Amino acid sequence: MPVPSTAVVIGCSTGGLQALSTVLAGLRGDLGAPVIVVCHRGQDDDGALLVELLARASALPVREAGERQPVEAGVVHVAPPGYHLLIDAGGCFMLSADPRVRHVRPSVDVLFEAAADVYGDGLLAVVLTGANDDGADGLAAVRRAGGYALVQEPAEAIAPQMPLAALERAGADAVAGLASLATRINDRCP
Repeated sequence: MPVPSTAVVIGCSTGGLQALSTVLAGLRGDLGAPVIVVCHRGQDDDGALLVELLARASALPVREAGERQPVEAGVVHVAPPGYHLLIDAGGCFMLSADPRVRHVRPSVDVLFEAAADVYGDGLLAVVLTGANDDGADGLAAVRRAGGYALVQEPAEAIAPQMPLAALERAGADAVAGLASLATRINDRCP
């Protein structure tokens, strides 16, 4: 019997809005785990616009993560532009203006590594479309901690570099198309 996932982290870049919208549209409205998202975008982007666009696709409420806010089950938390998103041992978000990782902030690697430390084998991590290799090292950290790794089918991704790098460096428990990813998340979460 697999360990149920108590938290979900998702990372994406180029093509991410479309991919995230598809995955979020397939998630149950009563999902009993938090969903925490890093989507690369410009530092000057209006974070509220991404939240608004994702909220249109999601049955779950979508909110921008804020400093010291608790991670809430049944909510999609989106990393704000210009900050790395971390989670402390008490289950609250921390924002960091530390240097960019792989030329980006927020970084998928930073979120995945922090979440792996907190949730261990209860973490489900998803790498979606993107044009760099951010997320590959973070996914490896998730797998070392016993978490479950899902990767978007690279052939279906608008930009396959992120899924390909994740598979090369970390491997995956499953590789699937976007609609199937949502089903797998639903099946593993309370």
